[in-house]
Amino acid sequence: MAHNDANFAAIAQRETGLQRHLSKAQMTMIALGGAIGTGLFLGSGFAIGFAGPSVLLSYTIGALIALLLIACLAEMTVAHPGGGSFGALAEFYIHPLAGFLIRYAYWAANVLVIGTEVTAIALYMQFWFPNSPGWYWIVSFSVILVLVNALSVKVFGTIEYWFSSIKVIAILAFLLLGSYLLLISPKSMDIGFHHYTAHQGFLPKGWAGMWLAVIVALFSFLSIEMIAVAAGEAQNPEQAITGAFRSALFRLVTFYLFSLALILAIVPWNQAGREQSPFVLTMQALHIPGAAGFINFVILIAALSAMNSQLYAATRMLFGLARAGFAPSGLGHLNSQGAPIRALVLSCLGIAVATILSIAYPEKAFLLMMAISMFGAMFTWLMIFVTHYFFRRKQAANSLVELKFRMWGFPWLTGIGAILMFALMITTAFTAEFAMTLATGLPFLCGLAGVYWLWYRKAKI
Repeated sequence: MAHNDANFAAIAQRETGLQRHLSKAQMTMIALGGAIGTGLFLGSGFAIGFAGPSVLLSYTIGALIALLLIACLAEMTVAHPGGGSFGALAEFYIHPLAGFLIRYAYWAANVLVIGTEVTAIALYMQFWFPNSPGWYWIVSFSVILVLVNALSVKVFGTIEYWFSSIKVIAILAFLLLGSYLLLISPKSMDIGFHHYTAHQGFLPKGWAGMWLAVIVALFSFLSIEMIAVAAGEAQNPEQAITGAFRSALFRLVTFYLFSLALILAIVPWNQAGREQSPFVLTMQALHIPGAAGFINFVILIAALSAMNSQLYAATRMLFGLARAGFAPSGLGHLNSQGAPIRALVLSCLGIAVATILSIAYPEKAFLLMMAISMFGAMFTWLMIFVTHYFFRRKQAANSLVELKFRMWGFPWLTGIGAILMFALMITTAFTAEFAMTLATGLPFLCGLAGVYWLWYRKAKI
């Protein structure tokens, strides 16, 4: 084990310089910050439109995949708590090309997901300012969050903690209020579980619609893997990683499934819509004065929090690429606050893309950004499962000591996770809404592989 760790330590050592200021609670909130955002508050409306009430099955499948992924990541990250994230793991256990691809795919995904969050922020602001241009809000909020990320990770962790705390409290309040009204509401309000089957049944779009909504569910759970990215800045990596993984996943599954169950019981699925958050529509349906405006404010905070977390993840991944020699060395520079400022600036590309799309295609900007960003994220999850397989094989071949945290059901559950991810990636090719996922993702991946073999491979020889 010591020899194996020493080899990996040489990879992780390249990313030294980051400050270890993140606590377990902050790491949990960073993961929640990325995952409880647009995917839940706005993306769920698209998922409901695809699947109807069977969206509950879609999110259950998405939660299962996330659970398997978390177990794989926890095992590998606890074995190598020094930093480097899953990009370094793929580089060491599979091949440097794998580390190169997964880092750039994940960076690109986060850069584009930042665009989806900021696009959604523009939509949320239309609630109060219906005639205002979307680009104005995109630029204004982006400047604020870039400044936050330019400060020390301690400041970032504190702000993200409170951002995430606000939305967690608000979701809990939503669950309590919705549950209470569901139990005591008069028949005149037309609230109840009969909505699950009253409008063309539980599977109004068939099994195909349910499966399609799993893609949106995955988009919602994306960023749970961010804990592994933040491991290099954790105060007590081993304890923080395992605790944060478990608590974050439990809260995500609870919030997503319970929230959707309530929404579907209060608002008929065919009225959920895509222009407004289903949460806002639910509050409007309950006729509580000021509730819709309040929940829209919470959703705005959630989107800002998610964008903040994803900007952090994209910046750290590009920093790692630079330190690994896979990007210009200047991107590995840290400012006096210990933040990779140059990597941060370049990671703002998604904001620029979102601004352009919001001007050119104001009604389709969010779905376009989501479809394009999905490839890198799904490829990253697939490669985490593949990396775990190679990780465990190498551990067994070298007769290493017992792992401190072990993924159950290997290799079957690791294989199931990989197969499900691959199947969902293929599914995007047969849907109009996600046609751009593979259409843009595969050429991007091939281009990256070409760059590696033509340029970086020579440097490694």
